[in-house]
Amino acid sequence: MSASHLHIIALGGTIASVPQEDAASGVAPTVGAEQIAAAAHLDTLDLPGSPPHVTFEQLAQVGSGSITLAHLFAAVRSIRAAAASGAHGVVLTQGTDTLEDSAFVLSLLNDAGIPVVLTGAMRNPSLPGADGGANVRAAAITALDARVRALAADRRLAASLVFADEVFDPATVVKAHTTSVAAFSAGPGQGPLGWISEDRLILPHTPTEAPVPDGWTVPPSPADPAALPRVALIEAGLDDDLVLLDGLAAAGYRGCVLAGVGGGHVPAGTAERVGALATRMPVVLASRTGAGAVLQRTYGYPGAEIDLLGRGLVPAGTLNARKARLALILALEFGTDFPQL
Repeated sequence: MSASHLHIIALGGTIASVPQEDAASGVAPTVGAEQIAAAAHLDTLDLPGSPPHVTFEQLAQVGSGSITLAHLFAAVRSIRAAAASGAHGVVLTQGTDTLEDSAFVLSLLNDAGIPVVLTGAMRNPSLPGADGGANVRAAAITALDARVRALAADRRLAASLVFADEVFDPATVVKAHTTSVAAFSAGPGQGPLGWISEDRLILPHTPTEAPVPDGWTVPPSPADPAALPRVALIEAGLDDDLVLLDGLAAAGYRGCVLAGVGGGHVPAGTAERVGALATRMPVVLASRTGAGAVLQRTYGYPGAEIDLLGRGLVPAGTLNARKARLALILALEFGTDFPQL
């Protein structure tokens, strides 16, 4: 049996960061994909036809806050190319601050028929107990697992996030702690899809449907990244007048996600302002709680969800506000309605 082929794409982040010459300047991403993978000891994996054949690609070298949708579109093209060259799975490493965002986007856009598993590190390679190598190893085991490959083939799990030996669904995973090595959570009321134990993937839960909106296809050639639609994310709060909404159109925004309180509510006095914005651009109603589904038919007072949906807002469903913003950007880019995922 021939060895599995794993392709590793690196974008930078903590997993690639080491101290600079000026110690006072902190760490910065300078370590390359091959050196990152070396810490995972992938040559010792016990897989069919092992050890796996591993190839590398340095797609970017940036902090997680500087990753863009253009980077992720390029990653989709790289995953397609890897699949065409015979790769069975892809591991993508980047900074953890936007890891949940990248995993969500790639779960919607990866159409290569092979899985991409995202991971990173909370402790950089210069620290005792650096976790990057272990996370890459767990991600590799996940990406090369036959069950995950089958789920990617029908796009039920085109991407996943692996961290601290746990496998997460991109639709719900969040970074829930600034510094913990177990920083990621599946979200309130949910658990991980599975976990790694003794270099084996235990996978008791799998998605039942493919969250892939029709018409969302990354073009084969890069486009002008500046042309991607701009979508604002505004969170409502106690005694908030939401006056920021008035300037969004003039500032060049083409859509807005409004994170209301509770089930999706805003102060009564702002309802007309919110409705006026919905006549100028798509406005998606999410909840600032970050879990559960936005309500649609319970509360009828001004500023509650029945009132706001009647004014033209679109419910985010179970997506948190951050993921709803990404989904709205993609919907505008690909010329479709906001998806109900």
